Amino acid sequence: MPKNSRTTARNSNRKFLAGLAAAAAVCLLAIAAFHMLGADKKSETKAAQSTQTNPLYAELAKLARRDAHDPLALGRTDAPVVLIEYSDFQCSFCRTFGRTIEPQLISKYVEKGVLRIEWRNFPIFGQESENAARAAWAAAQQGRFWEFHNTLQAKAPEKKNTGVLTPDHLAELAQEAGVANIAKFHADQQSPAAATAVRQDAGEAYSLGASSTPTFLINGRPILGAQPIEQFEAVIEAARAAAPEHAE
Repeated sequence: MPKNSRTTARNSNRKFLAGLAAAAAVCLLAIAAFHMLGADKKSETKAAQSTQTNPLYAELAKLARRDAHDPLALGRTDAPVVLIEYSDFQCSFCRTFGRTIEPQLISKYVEKGVLRIEWRNFPIFGQESENAARAAWAAAQQGRFWEFHNTLQAKAPEKKNTGVLTPDHLAELAQEAGVANIAKFHADQQSPAAATAVRQDAGEAYSLGASSTPTFLINGRPILGAQPIEQFEAVIEAARAAAPEHAE
């Protein structure tokens, strides 16, 4: 092998190994943060306020994409606080959050430019969860993710894997949510791109050590489950205070 080729190969290998090391480091940080969260459970609000600047959370905060063209996100890209939501449409706790807590956070924080919400599909309950995740991604391709999200959250069966969340029924819900081109929706829903996008989101969640839904990161700080709104507000306010250069 010519010398230049060997040098290029070595450089590529170094970059690849560096990427693996960085990913492993984030994973280890996440696991440590989740363990720390468990230790904080006895005093959630106090823990939220006292650990917001923990370096573990600063690393996890880098998972926020802040992509202006992300159709599964809501809120300003320069909001001081980003809530990443790993969720499954069949999860009852996810529905509780989506129906009762999330609308209040949108009204209080997102609409005022304080909070950005970034959805990650994390289908853990089988094929119907996968169907719903791909359908949500397909709706997003026509700019109707949040409308579809709200429709499905309102009308999903209370029990899991009832046989209701078929591609055809999800298309009916998409039409109800204002998705205009149902033929395109069907094609997007079944596309390799949908499968890849869902797999990437779920892979990110698993790499963090997440094993249940909903799981949240608020500027990197983990919250597990549909906690009371006061818990979300405490973490958001602490994160906002720690980022004064972005605050209003």
